[in-house]
Amino acid sequence: MAVIASLGFNLFSSLPSNPPPNDPNPNAASTSASPPIPIPKYPRPIKTPRNAPPPPPRNPALKNFHRRTKYYKPVRDGVVTSDGDRAVVIGENGLSYQLPGAPFEFQYSYSETPKAKPLAIREPAFLPFATPTMPRPWTGKAPLKSAKEKKMRRKVPLFDSLDPPAPGTKGVKRVEMPGPFDLGKQPKPGKPREEILGEPLKKWEVAMLVKEQMSDSRQVNLGRDGLTHNMLDLIHSHWKRRRVCRVKCKGVPTVDMDNICRHIEERTGGKIIHRVGGVVYLFRGRNYNYSTRPQYPLMLWKPAAPVYPKLIQEAPEGLTKAEAEELRKKGKRLLPICKLAKNGVYITLVRDVRHAFEGSSLVKIDCRGMHASDYKKLGAKLKELVPCVLLSFDDEQILMWRGPDWVSMYQEVPPASAYSDVDIITSKARVKNEDESGKADTKKMISSPKMMSLWKHSINTNKALLLEELDLDPDALLRKVEEFEGISQATEHSYPALILSSEDGTSSAIQVYEDAPQNGPYSEYEEADSDNDDNYVYDDDSDDDTLYDSDSVPLGSLPVDVIAEKLDSD
Repeated sequence: MAVIASLGFNLFSSLPSNPPPNDPNPNAASTSASPPIPIPKYPRPIKTPRNAPPPPPRNPALKNFHRRTKYYKPVRDGVVTSDGDRAVVIGENGLSYQLPGAPFEFQYSYSETPKAKPLAIREPAFLPFATPTMPRPWTGKAPLKSAKEKKMRRKVPLFDSLDPPAPGTKGVKRVEMPGPFDLGKQPKPGKPREEILGEPLKKWEVAMLVKEQMSDSRQVNLGRDGLTHNMLDLIHSHWKRRRVCRVKCKGVPTVDMDNICRHIEERTGGKIIHRVGGVVYLFRGRNYNYSTRPQYPLMLWKPAAPVYPKLIQEAPEGLTKAEAEELRKKGKRLLPICKLAKNGVYITLVRDVRHAFEGSSLVKIDCRGMHASDYKKLGAKLKELVPCVLLSFDDEQILMWRGPDWVSMYQEVPPASAYSDVDIITSKARVKNEDESGKADTKKMISSPKMMSLWKHSINTNKALLLEELDLDPDALLRKVEEFEGISQATEHSYPALILSSEDGTSSAIQVYEDAPQNGPYSEYEEADSDNDDNYVYDDDSDDDTLYDSDSVPLGSLPVDVIAEKLDSD
């Protein structure tokens, strides 16, 4: 500190003060010190009058996005809010919007609305359409047009139908006129759907219309939201240029394609003439006129989805909480029946789950890589279509239980011949167990009729082996497998043969016939030649018959070898 003080620094300097009265130079302090900071002058606050009207409310379209807020309002069936003839309604179709003169209640998605009643809404109830007076909230400046929009606004020359432009001319758009019509019939200005569609298309007309669209790239893409409201106007814009509109469906809506097709026909008024997988070809009708089409207002934004009941319950229907937890633990060790890809086509998923429930009470589907909302919507659809009980969505996998009221798809009991051999074998094993232990075997194997028929066919064709002894050691089991392998190979490559020879051995005739059907157990031709089993070929010179059936052929060899040895010995 002494060193610093000797250098002339003052560590505790204060604000400049007035010079002492005996200072010979009174202006020294004033020249070295800076002037004090002036006090800012703020304007006086404006006092609003007490009786002033409140400021006008802001347009709800300019508010924050609904996911950034914690808005939650419970709702019931009926009108939530109304503005004259325009209202927001909660009804059978969930959240819908009523407008004056509309043919039906508008919704954001017509095909993907859950059947459950909504519990609450996530944003204030307002119509997502433009107001009757102004199409959008005015922000003070009109939006600038891009170069593409300016180019589209240029005047397009019109051509007479008798003097069409050359093919391939740029900027020329072709408009499909109504038709085709039969001779002497013209389009009618009728509004009903039946009159617009006209007479049903013939097969050659359907083939012609579909073939044109197969090579065209114009299509309507239908995604996870299903058939939305703005797609109705989009389909009519496609119908302006083409008679058929192609709709390509992907994602969750493809689980129930019948529902998609039904809503498309109801809302657009068209007719589906062809359907392949997730692609649908929609015909506009013979008497369709674009100028008299139904015009719907467009939705300016996507409304927030309402709050629905939870899909996963701690104690689902028919189960206690402990039983549900036990099934969830078993489901973690269960292998999924399939792996679903993102934005795929899931037409056969409901059928696959139903078939899987025939063999197991739990079914799991792997949905890794998909969006969380996608596989949750997928689970909700499977719950209604299969039906089943959802247990969990853990690890991006859908775990389902077939439920207490599950009924097998194979209700008809097959005839006794379908499993008579299996019943005989199981009855012998049951009698043997009773003789050895003195008690009846209480264990009972339950299988579906389809599995029983498959087992019966496999045992009859030596494709499967039924073991009566269950307590075999590995060596004995290996010997059984090796013996069965030799039997199955000999049966698969062997056919019964009939050899006829004369006494002197100079002439012989060989006849080979086949008993087993060649088209499989479920072929439609398996009973075609069932009555022609005794088609033998005899030689006129033969006096003595020698029969070599399949039982005399040693295991692992073919009847051809026996025939060759017989001919060589002769």
